[in-house]
Amino acid sequence: MESNHVVIFDTTLRDGEQSPGVALTVAEKVEIAHQLNRLGVDIIEAGFPISGQTDFQAVREIADQIRGSRIAALARCEAADVEAAAKALESAPNPRLHVFIATSAVHMKSKLNLTPGEVLVRVERFVREARQYVDDVEFSAEDATRSDPAFLAEVIDTAVGAGARTINLPDTVGFAMGAEYGALIGSMRSRVPDDVIISVHCHDDLGLAVANSLAGVQAGARQVEVAVNGIGERAGNAALEEVAVALSARADHWGLSHQLNLNEVYRTSQLVSRLTGMMIQANKAIVGQNAFRHESGIHQDGMLKDPQTYEFLDAHSLGQGSLLVLGKHSGRHALRERLEKMGIAYSQDDLRQMQNHIKRMAEGKRAIDDQELFGIWQQVARQAAGDAHGV
Repeated sequence: MESNHVVIFDTTLRDGEQSPGVALTVAEKVEIAHQLNRLGVDIIEAGFPISGQTDFQAVREIADQIRGSRIAALARCEAADVEAAAKALESAPNPRLHVFIATSAVHMKSKLNLTPGEVLVRVERFVREARQYVDDVEFSAEDATRSDPAFLAEVIDTAVGAGARTINLPDTVGFAMGAEYGALIGSMRSRVPDDVIISVHCHDDLGLAVANSLAGVQAGARQVEVAVNGIGERAGNAALEEVAVALSARADHWGLSHQLNLNEVYRTSQLVSRLTGMMIQANKAIVGQNAFRHESGIHQDGMLKDPQTYEFLDAHSLGQGSLLVLGKHSGRHALRERLEKMGIAYSQDDLRQMQNHIKRMAEGKRAIDDQELFGIWQQVARQAAGDAHGV
């Protein structure tokens, strides 16, 4: 029987930090981990301890400080990796050791120089070894979507038999289409015991990471691996905020739950953007600057009459607010609303003149802020006073 709870596994501090140009300090990783804990993610993948002293120390400090979210560390199917990950996780109350090896023909031959039989031996050995350190072991079949399905099934059977209780089937290079990924997840879900969780981890090379992740959930996956703002290798990972809000906003469709505090979504997004130096595109779903901003006069009129005309999501519940932008396309309804909020008195002629000023200024492709609007009002008021005195 499938659970209705979707486990949110955040890999911002591991796969996300692998974004080109990103290098977080130990203190920065710890700061993000505390915010992820406030957000309520189930599992924080804190790093890849064997990769260097900074990652090892970050995982160790996060494991020591965080209480609430479980802490995970990544390891290849190598003895030194597993030992380093286990050592870094020693102080975590409920640690997860996440071991992986590639299973596609191109990876096994070109990268690992291993035969399928040798890969199976490593899966068996290192999942068992990981279980000697922790009870919670996750196994990932890297490049699962380009692996031979029969061999992948054998790998999964081996990992489960050796003690893995979460099986992750990554779309490592963003290769899969939603229907085929869902079919793969459903097929592998049907062959593992009920107490084994199937996980999805999708990359965005074709812009399908969130859609594919949700296709996996539809097919029975109950863990989704995500990163804040969708950061990660190449085009990035499935965005945490998009997956979580999709599950919540369309609970009528999914009938599933997660434990995230969505009011912390925007704050988390801004923190990760600031510390990584990765800007958020303005039209990014959920957390982009324009996600809840409206400039079109038709949209602004609808928003003033009933916000649900153009916003089915509640911006305030996500830790931010909506805004009617004064710009080239805005109308008088939004201008009146802004003036009234600022406590500015105006005549209908003032309103017409201010709108004309705004449209001219906005030709420079920018929005008009409150300070600029106040300046426009002063200019119009002075002109009206001069006209009244015949100047």
